[in-house]
Amino acid sequence: MTRTTVDETAAIKAAFARFPSGVAAFSAMVDFTPEALVASSFTVGVSLEPPLVMFAVQNSSTTWPRLRQAARLGVSVLAEGQEAACLQLSSKTRDRFDGVAHSVTDSGAVLIDGAVLGFECEVVSEIPAGDHAIVVLEVKSTTVNHDSEPLIYHGASFRQLAA
Repeated sequence: MTRTTVDETAAIKAAFARFPSGVAAFSAMVDFTPEALVASSFTVGVSLEPPLVMFAVQNSSTTWPRLRQAARLGVSVLAEGQEAACLQLSSKTRDRFDGVAHSVTDSGAVLIDGAVLGFECEVVSEIPAGDHAIVVLEVKSTTVNHDSEPLIYHGASFRQLAA
């Protein structure tokens, strides 16, 4: 076990990387174009009444200011085998949706096909938190894919659940 102070960004990033998490895509139609950002900071079960989830987004994000204007967001918890889609959806240089199968709800939320979980959500609040903002979303509908397992992000790499 290694003990260190957290006065260096690299040290805290390395520590945070030791915590496994799922990977979620947050997507919506904005001006008739699908927009997306990817985060591993997604948390379910914030509240059951009303049903709330949350995630953290970097203040430097250029996508979030556009996405937050959407009436509803699609939250897709990506599945094993969607590593390439994850990288593409988070790309700063490519068309994020080129070849990524997705569907659009009547309210403009975008859901990634084949994801383990899909939530259609509305933004409830946004709270400043250091170099990020914590975004709380109210779940309006869910889709569960029982035939897949979640994509795991751990140690700066994609992983799979082991039996």
